[in-house]
Amino acid sequence: MSDGPGASGDGDGDDTPRPGGGTDSALDRAREALDRLARASATERFLLSVAALALSIAVGTVLVLAAGRMTTCGTAAFVLTHPTPFGLPRLFSMGFCFDPVTVFDRLFFGALGDPFKRGWGPLTPFRGGALNPFRQGYELLNPQMAVTLRETTILVFAGLAVAVAFRAGIFNIGTQGQLVLGALGTGLAVLWTAPYVPAGVVGTVVLVTLGLLVGAIVGGLYGAIPGALKAYAEANEVITTIMLNFVATGVAFFLVSTYVRNPESQAVETSPIPGYATIPPVLFEPRDDFSFLALGLGVVLVFGLYYLLEQTSFGYDVRTSGLQPDAAEYGGVDAERTVVYSMALSGALAGVGGAVYVLMVLGKFQTGVPAYGFDGITVSILAGNNPLGVGFAAFLFGTLKSGSTVVQFATDVPPQLVGVLRGLIILFVAMPEFFRMLARGLPTPEPDDRRAVATDGGHVDGGDDGGESDE
Repeated sequence: MSDGPGASGDGDGDDTPRPGGGTDSALDRAREALDRLARASATERFLLSVAALALSIAVGTVLVLAAGRMTTCGTAAFVLTHPTPFGLPRLFSMGFCFDPVTVFDRLFFGALGDPFKRGWGPLTPFRGGALNPFRQGYELLNPQMAVTLRETTILVFAGLAVAVAFRAGIFNIGTQGQLVLGALGTGLAVLWTAPYVPAGVVGTVVLVTLGLLVGAIVGGLYGAIPGALKAYAEANEVITTIMLNFVATGVAFFLVSTYVRNPESQAVETSPIPGYATIPPVLFEPRDDFSFLALGLGVVLVFGLYYLLEQTSFGYDVRTSGLQPDAAEYGGVDAERTVVYSMALSGALAGVGGAVYVLMVLGKFQTGVPAYGFDGITVSILAGNNPLGVGFAAFLFGTLKSGSTVVQFATDVPPQLVGVLRGLIILFVAMPEFFRMLARGLPTPEPDDRRAVATDGGHVDGGDDGGESDE
């Protein structure tokens, strides 16, 4: 029995009729997928990140094996053989110069100080007859763990700085320059004030507090410059912040090399600050250059910033300005002032990161500060610009940075390949959040007109009113 003239097809192709008379095109499906990603819950986003991490490891394994085939070595580090069940002849036996299992083990677990015993794994957790998977003599507070936590601590401040600006709809690419000048201000302030402060606990409290405050003030003032240019001169903040990065590094180099350079050093650096003016190490040795006090400050700022953005009127202004600037201004939000304040807060957080770098890691200011500010952009994207997620993203990034050095020293893998693997992991993990941010910025499609067109050019309602026309 054939269908009547009013029947419609129910095919699954791209030409599926929709209520508005259009078709379900690939572009529409892509928009729906992006919209679904934008509305993903925290659990779904976490699972996406885990899946992306697993996929990046799988792709990285292929790259390691391919690089191992193109490298000449005397003894294969990894051999891939055809299984021979039931006495079947072996079809192939292929050797590789690099072992992907060792590479990723060093990359992740090496950053923690090699906690697990040799031969332990998820599929063989009880090998060796011991229920404890940790190797004998392992200490959690080891020097390599200190390196990982040190990188994590500074990246927390850099990631928070970027996240604040991004939540306000501002692309702060100048975090590096704000961090550098904050570090310079901290080093000079502590160095000049130390002779007037007695040594001891009181001196440590005064000088460390002074250094953190100066770093925040200098970074905040420098961050407010592109904010004011955007708010009152409509200057593109991406261009101004990038250019101000070069200005900051140039000014720091000039001031240190010309006026305050340490005469006893070949590097462009200031004289060391007194030992009692640094952040005291807790549980770790002083040579590890890490303190739980600095990490604790970062954790406090993570929760404090989350409360500020989610529970205060200033946070409401920032979030509204970032999501709907026109609606925020219509609702009484001073958009210009919010932009300046947001950039000042962002710069202050970056400046605190620079202060921690001087007071905890170096004990002086030295030009050539690592690119923590640029890494903070990646950390913020990994966290979805959520302050609570910045801590986890910073730990992942710190683990990769620390583990990369372990891979270079413990294996024959070239550093270029290690950099590719680290970038691959970051790219895969950050990509879902990048597309989520992209989806949130897309305009909402207009609803389909669900009214049929009448023969006289009018419209007929598709509701339950008996199909009367609009006339």
